[in-house]
Amino acid sequence: MASAEFTSPESTQAVPTVETPSDGEQVNVDTSTETEIESTAAIFQAVGVITGSVNFSESGQSTVTIGSYEYPLFYSKRQWDVFNALKKEIENTENHNQRLVVYPKAIHFPRREQPHRIAFQLVGFDRGRKLDAVSGELEDLEFKLSGLWQFIPVCSTPCISVFRNFSHERLEFIKEAPPARKVKFMKASHIPLLWKDAPISPFRFNPKVEKDQQGRAAFVTLKAKFLPGRDVFGFVALTALPKDSAPRFLKASKEDKATVQSAAKKAERAAAPPARKKGKSRATSQDNTSVPRPKPKPKLKTGE
Repeated sequence: MASAEFTSPESTQAVPTVETPSDGEQVNVDTSTETEIESTAAIFQAVGVITGSVNFSESGQSTVTIGSYEYPLFYSKRQWDVFNALKKEIENTENHNQRLVVYPKAIHFPRREQPHRIAFQLVGFDRGRKLDAVSGELEDLEFKLSGLWQFIPVCSTPCISVFRNFSHERLEFIKEAPPARKVKFMKASHIPLLWKDAPISPFRFNPKVEKDQQGRAAFVTLKAKFLPGRDVFGFVALTALPKDSAPRFLKASKEDKATVQSAAKKAERAAAPPARKKGKSRATSQDNTSVPRPKPKPKLKTGE
């Protein structure tokens, strides 16, 4: 049974891996003038529907089992009421099999050969009436994904990169937030997608090519189906034409990322147990004073 541990973040919407100019507040906003935004309705998003057996453990970690595969199920502070309502629904009906509206979360690791993991953030649940717009619009295991179609360094499968949508309120918030909070708030979500015969190739950064010749990732809006066990999403259909431009998004500055990484390393070193000292030689006692060696016995002279 596949499973993964996950620490619940406060949001699964996130920020890009693409480079953009930084402003005086050390917060980057995509304000490229090379191509204009074609539609104000376009947004970054990743949301869908899963059906599975919901389980609550004594440790407080909840999971959802889809087929024979188990995945972490978490919630943000804003969904606390929804999570409690789901628990009561299961207690009252004794039916653990639920249809859930969720945000997908892909957990990537620094080593490319280490496979990513999938978790889900609870948004709502169906109760079988499909009153919610997303729940009524999508089939089981179907998702709406909108983002940049690109490769990221730590994943061999191309991804839909879902970024934190820009708003002036969010910009004001991150101006005042400390670096750690700021970086966490704007963390990217990269959803691995299998897309056979895609009309556009996923963007791949080439370190040997100058920045102005790199090109850019296309913004795509599509439906995809989650493939349990394989922990990837499979392309179903485009719901809008791919675009060379993307909605405005927010990105943490390199300075903030470096500050957070440096603080994390310092905390890690402080928490590490002290290195064990090498044992002292037998000729030295615990109080670091020399231990006298016994004098050799005098030899007896013969023949005198």
